[in-house]
Parts: sequence; structure tokens; C-alpha cells
Amino acid sequence: MAGNREVLGTGNYLELVREDGWEFVERNRGSGAVGIVPVTDAGELVLVEQWRAALDGQSIELPAGLVGDEDDTDEEMLVAARRELEEETGFHAEAWTHLYDGTTSAGLTSETVHIYLATGLTRIGEGGGTSHENIIVHVVPLDGIENWLAAQRQRGAMIDIKVYGALAVARGAIKPAE
Repeated sequence: MAGNREVLGTGNYLELVREDGWEFVERNRGSGAVGIVPVTDAGELVLVEQWRAALDGQSIELPAGLVGDEDDTDEEMLVAARRELEEETGFHAEAWTHLYDGTTSAGLTSETVHIYLATGLTRIGEGGGTSHENIIVHVVPLDGIENWLAAQRQRGAMIDIKVYGALAVARGAIKPAE
């Protein structure tokens, strides 16, 4: 239910909005976001690390990105997920499963994210994102990943909360050897 709406500021990608006393951010480019839980056949989770201005530091995250922000306003969610996985990590996935979708931070933004499980991974490139992203790719064994994440926090990196939610999904994706 929309009320009295005022746009307080507009940038290249975001708008700051005030509505009925609430202030929040909306994207003005793209049609949503995707996040990927990429799990290798060896039982590893592929994560990315990049500097985030809002944190003034490094962040460990699931590969993710905006849908339709590359001048393709009709881009489908799964197409964007495939593109982002390859751009950011250098991995191609054979199998994709849509897991869930929901808000990223309901008190801050109207943005929603669609999370996909990606399996059957093959390395086809180095990853690293586009020229301005400088993404570091981490392929981390699920056995011991909590210790690895703790070490990243110890060195000052922030851990995106979606990574912790992805751990159970990733562990469930591993098929025992027959």
C-alpha cells in the first residue's frame, strides 16, 4: 500500500525514498538480483571476495549480481545467474536448481534475490568479474569451512549472511561416493 512518496536522491543505480515516514533504497536499474550456491563435485563451495564501499572493506559472498543491468532489461533470472557465475568465478554449471527467493534486507530495500544451486561445475576461466570488480575467487572445502570463515573474519573480512544459509544447501548437494 503506497502512501506519500518522496524521492530524496537518485544515483546511477539507486534511489533513496521516503514514504510515510520510512526511508529505504530502491534499485533504478535491473529487475532483481540472483545469488548462486556453487558446489563442486569434490565437495567445495565456491565463494567470492571483493571490496565493498558500504563496508569500507572486503566481503566474502556467494557469487551474485543484478538481473537486467547489462542493457538487457528482459534478462531472465537463470540467464543472469549463469552469466554471473561465469563472470565472477570462471565456473560453468551443468545443473541449476532454483532454491528460493526473498528480500535481502526488508527494512532497508525493496530488493529481492533469487538463490540458485549450481552443480556439475567445470572451470572455464579465471573469474574475477568485470574490469572494475577485482573479485577474488575462493574454492573452499565444506569440511572445515567454518574455520576458514572464522579466519577470514579474523583478518577483517566481513561475511555476507547468505553464505551461512548456503552451507546447509551446499552440504545437501554433495552426493556420497558409491
